[in-house]
Amino acid sequence: MITKQQYVQYLISTPVNYTCTNLANHLEDTSHDTVNDYLRRERNTARHIWELAGPLINNQSDAYLIIDDSVQDKRHSHVMELVKRQYSGNVHGLVKGIGIVNLVHSDGTDYYPIDFRVYAPDMDGLTKNEHFRDMLREAYHKKGIQAPIILFDTWYAAADNLKFIHSLGKTFVTTLKENRRVSLSREGGYIHLEQIEWTPDRLRYGVEVKLKEVPFKVQLFKVVATNGDIEWAITNRAPQSIETQVVQKENQVRWVIEQLHRELKQLTGIEKCQCRKQRAQRNHFVCCYQAWFSLKILAKKLKATLYQVKHNLWSDYLCNELRNPHIPVYQPA
Repeated sequence: MITKQQYVQYLISTPVNYTCTNLANHLEDTSHDTVNDYLRRERNTARHIWELAGPLINNQSDAYLIIDDSVQDKRHSHVMELVKRQYSGNVHGLVKGIGIVNLVHSDGTDYYPIDFRVYAPDMDGLTKNEHFRDMLREAYHKKGIQAPIILFDTWYAAADNLKFIHSLGKTFVTTLKENRRVSLSREGGYIHLEQIEWTPDRLRYGVEVKLKEVPFKVQLFKVVATNGDIEWAITNRAPQSIETQVVQKENQVRWVIEQLHRELKQLTGIEKCQCRKQRAQRNHFVCCYQAWFSLKILAKKLKATLYQVKHNLWSDYLCNELRNPHIPVYQPA
């Protein structure tokens, strides 16, 4: 029998191989079945993530909540619960995988996941947008989160999500797809974004527009990157209350969630578990988050990156091998 602490320690310590077999091979009196039984027996949930994050976040009114999803690649799996074909931003297409919707708290510099949901519509009947709203509802009504601004990408800029955030009395900053139509006036009807005339004043403060199925107006901003790429950002702030460069800066805060997704995949093996049962996968996910928190806390203490902390685990081993190699270089006589 193994414990959660042992399993999380394994995720922290192993360099590349995150399988149950590899753990069993390195833990005394442990078999593959023992590890698999542990993962199928536990009942870890997203509540454990908040228990880890709650004492660490800077829960003040100048912070942000960020929502995005990540697909755990399972393209080589054959019979595995939770796996379904879904869109992955990494490959810009459909892949077989397990979707996770993450909610992250950030003070603009530091960041911590505070909740997540597994996208499993065949089991719970919930869409990603419903998970989006459920996590926000719980963050404000149960967790007491103070962050007034919610950041998310185009995929979640659906009318129901915008209306929900507005009803909470919170501010959203998100982007629109290029084919989204907006209305500048009742007489003008709905037009494509590129048809808007961008005067110097509009480029600085944005322009007030109406979206279909959204009962309130939003501020639309044309954000031009240094390479010439254009993003269409919107917020429910009052007209001329904020400038384009501020919206651009806030929108950039959103990218910390992409960093979290990379760290979870590359440093904790979140998509490497090959257990077939959904309960085992869910338990593995929670353990990966705890491994991430462990790396994060040490990284802050050492003023290093999570990657440096993980790689330094093997630094002493490499130095010793270079001095006294277990496998000497073959030299022909």
